[in-house]
Amino acid sequence: MKHQYLKNVVTLCLSSDKCIGCGRCTQVCPHGVFEIKNRKVQIKNRDWCMECSACARNCPAECITVNPGVGCAAAVLSSWLSGSEANCDCSGGGCC
Repeated sequence: MKHQYLKNVVTLCLSSDKCIGCGRCTQVCPHGVFEIKNRKVQIKNRDWCMECSACARNCPAECITVNPGVGCAAAVLSSWLSGSEANCDCSGGGCC
């Protein structure tokens, strides 16, 4: 089962008409958000995205956009990098 952060808050956007079907996003996404169908990328589940922006940074066609460092994703990444506990200020909502 994939980890879902918060439902319907992810900033991930895809312009599939620009996609060249290279599959790089499927290779770099740590949560398997993308899949290739009919030689174009599709989003399997937006809510799996942790907004790390690896897909957008590695897309040669620039068909993917995401605002890295938003909300819980930023807190989780910062905690991993610093070795500290995640604090996304969700006021006890249990998202992290």
